[in-house]
Amino acid sequence: MNGVVLAGTASGVGKTVATLAVLRALDEAGYDPQPAKAGPDYIDPSHHEAVTGKDSRSLDPWLAGEDGVRRTYWRGEGDVCVVEGMMGLYDGSEVSTARVAAALDLPVVLVVDASAGMQSVGATALGFRRYADEVGVDVDVVGVLAQRAHGGRHAEGIREALPDGLDYFGRVPPTDDLEIPDRHLGLEMGGESALSDDAVDAAADDVRAERLAAVAREPPAAAPVEAEPTGRTVAVADDAAFCFTYPTTVARLRERGTVEPFSPLAGDPLPDADAVYLPGGYPELHAADLAASPTLDAVAERAADGLPVYGECGGLMALSESLTTTDGTTHGMAGVLPAAVEMRERYQALDHVELTATRETAVAAEGDRRRGHEFHYSSATVDGDARFAFDVVRGEGIDGDHDGLTEYRTVGTYCHAHGASGAFDGLLTGTAHR
Repeated sequence: MNGVVLAGTASGVGKTVATLAVLRALDEAGYDPQPAKAGPDYIDPSHHEAVTGKDSRSLDPWLAGEDGVRRTYWRGEGDVCVVEGMMGLYDGSEVSTARVAAALDLPVVLVVDASAGMQSVGATALGFRRYADEVGVDVDVVGVLAQRAHGGRHAEGIREALPDGLDYFGRVPPTDDLEIPDRHLGLEMGGESALSDDAVDAAADDVRAERLAAVAREPPAAAPVEAEPTGRTVAVADDAAFCFTYPTTVARLRERGTVEPFSPLAGDPLPDADAVYLPGGYPELHAADLAASPTLDAVAERAADGLPVYGECGGLMALSESLTTTDGTTHGMAGVLPAAVEMRERYQALDHVELTATRETAVAAEGDRRRGHEFHYSSATVDGDARFAFDVVRGEGIDGDHDGLTEYRTVGTYCHAHGASGAFDGLLTGTAHR
């Protein structure tokens, strides 16, 4: 499967809308597009899925390593993979879009906000191409997709301003119909506020799909990884409160065991399973319903009996004793972990994370290293006798020094892990692992 990266000059230039336009244009031109996302992200991929009907896969060498990135890439299916970048092409403290493109040896098409420029678009693209040599990253910037660009003289002026070696891949017009609402963790999810089909069609009209497909190329093959079946079942929460799940994680669980989805919001019975995974999401938007949910009561009962339960971010919040929303209302949660969680007006952590396991748990052996990412607006106040599973090497964790609050065989962490890293294998084997 050939691929191409759509990278921005900065955050906010309209990469997600440009990606949706390219996906639609490729589809209308007779190709089978596969979406993907550089870096850690659950929200932008949900918009990709709304347009294509396919899982969009996150590609991050920090989370999964280069082999993990390639394995994740090759889980997709189609003619052309369109990888949406994160932030600006070269931005990122540990991982950038440029490094993802280099790891996969994919060409880069630069998404440039052309609303107030023509010749400057060419100068910007040339600078981004040459900057790769300055920072020693093997990045192949092949051209420009003009965002918020008018047709006629404006589009033609941009095209003529591009230096030799930089191609023009079309434009996305400026229109209010292409604005996606946002909230505290970013854009609203694709299942909530997807762009209309008419708006995506209009955005795709002037994208040069055939030219994009022609420059796309195939990444290196991925090293195989063992996927020995375990016969175990993992119950995975899946609803509007627990919606931050990487497709690769679910695929890895299914390769080695059985996945039973359930909805705490709907009050579903907790499946008969060997372990429970509560991913991140928006429990703060559904706190009253979660407080009344018999499903959380069932999780608490099974956790006390020794069932392995792993909660990430939103899962940590739901496993805690209480959750206080920004209006000051406090809601009782599962009460498995000795913490009171409170939502804040400003984000409390945003970065890649590295942890070291200080004790054996259901998800890590003592000494294991875990890489992930954190992005949350809540803070947790823990009891004085609280026990932690991880020391923080990089990041904030729960208290700045520790993460992985643990009780019984339950672990709750602010760190989001990726399935390609092996972080979930302990849930499948029933024992800690290295």
